[in-house]
Amino acid sequence: MSELQKSFAKAKLAKLPAEAPMYNPMKIPEENTEDDASSASSVSSTGTLMPSPTRNLFARRSASQPMQAHTWPEYFSQELFLPEEVHGMRIVHHAYLTPPSGSGPLFVMHHGAGSSGLSFAACAEALRRILPNAGILSLDARSHGQTVTSPITQVLNQEHPSTAAAAQAEVESQIELDLSLDTLSRDLVFVVQETQTKMGWKALPDIVLVGHSLGGAVITDVAKKGALGPKLLAYAVLDVVEASLTGSAMDALQSMETYLSTRPTRFTSLASGIEWHTRSRTIRNSTSAQASVPSLIYEESDPADPSRPWVWRTNLSATKPFWENWFIGLSRKFLDSRGGKLLLLAGTDRLDKELMIGQMQGKYQLQVFPEAGHFIQEDQPAKTAQVLADFYRRNDRSALVLPPKVGDLQAAAAMKKGAGSLDKTGTKP
Repeated sequence: MSELQKSFAKAKLAKLPAEAPMYNPMKIPEENTEDDASSASSVSSTGTLMPSPTRNLFARRSASQPMQAHTWPEYFSQELFLPEEVHGMRIVHHAYLTPPSGSGPLFVMHHGAGSSGLSFAACAEALRRILPNAGILSLDARSHGQTVTSPITQVLNQEHPSTAAAAQAEVESQIELDLSLDTLSRDLVFVVQETQTKMGWKALPDIVLVGHSLGGAVITDVAKKGALGPKLLAYAVLDVVEASLTGSAMDALQSMETYLSTRPTRFTSLASGIEWHTRSRTIRNSTSAQASVPSLIYEESDPADPSRPWVWRTNLSATKPFWENWFIGLSRKFLDSRGGKLLLLAGTDRLDKELMIGQMQGKYQLQVFPEAGHFIQEDQPAKTAQVLADFYRRNDRSALVLPPKVGDLQAAAAMKKGAGSLDKTGTKP
């Protein structure tokens, strides 16, 4: 970016108003309050936002302030349970939805491994403030959140299973885990199409796919296959890149087992689970943690350790056979797929060589949040929402003003020339 571009961008960001705090007596102050700068930038395909020098990144909450769980209706208007029978299995897909209004777009969001659709809760709320007509569809992948997979012969105790019921049903059925990229991509397309049917939409709205980590691989695969047809405007990948020698998703996967061995296997309560995520800085925004963590753990009905009955909904160790399948070839697919492209990272060291070259060639928009951790959309929900809103606006077909056709210009010129040759009586001399 040239010095002139940098100056222009800084001037633009400086004019943006500070974010108004959302008052809720049940919510505690965030460890990372958002600063005044918006992440919008139409000057360059690359943007970097530095934290405010006044921000206290390591602020601790008061011990007297309990971690209160937030519920999904605070962020979405409805939840969907979408049943499907495939390959001898019954799947009840679960998703959170706020429908679009008018000609508004639909942001379809896919979370990362071990997370849930509520990973985008705070970001979705912020995005709706910027784009009130936009819709949000945020799903729970297989074996995550409230999505449950079971044999067709197994009868579920609940038509709309809770996180605990979904986890318990899968434990009892001992089904073979299938989290391959092809399966997850097919699931995403099914959820979108079934949502259209359930909502009675005559046609799908314009779609922007948003995927975090594993979700980024899934939405890129869907874009590459063209499974959503011309309705796909653009896609945004959050903090994931392909295998490289250094600083890549595959490097991160190699250290996954170390991470899994260091995190707690059980919690005494839901509040302690939320607190662990914020104190370990796995999630650096308390509001986001209060919204998303309740869907990541559940209370066992017959716990092996009664003093710590809360366990993880998703067994991440069991997903190991799929790790390489998720990310191999991701960079090339990201660059080659049709539609607008956004890559939002927590640091430029995550870029591999292929993406560096692609960015220099202007093939996609790159945005960097150096103050965020891996869960960008949770650590910086307002900034992420602003970037996504601007990204949509740049790719919105309805906002495009096409130049007039050459034939129309020639006809207009001929008419003007003819009109100019008339005398005062309205006849040609």
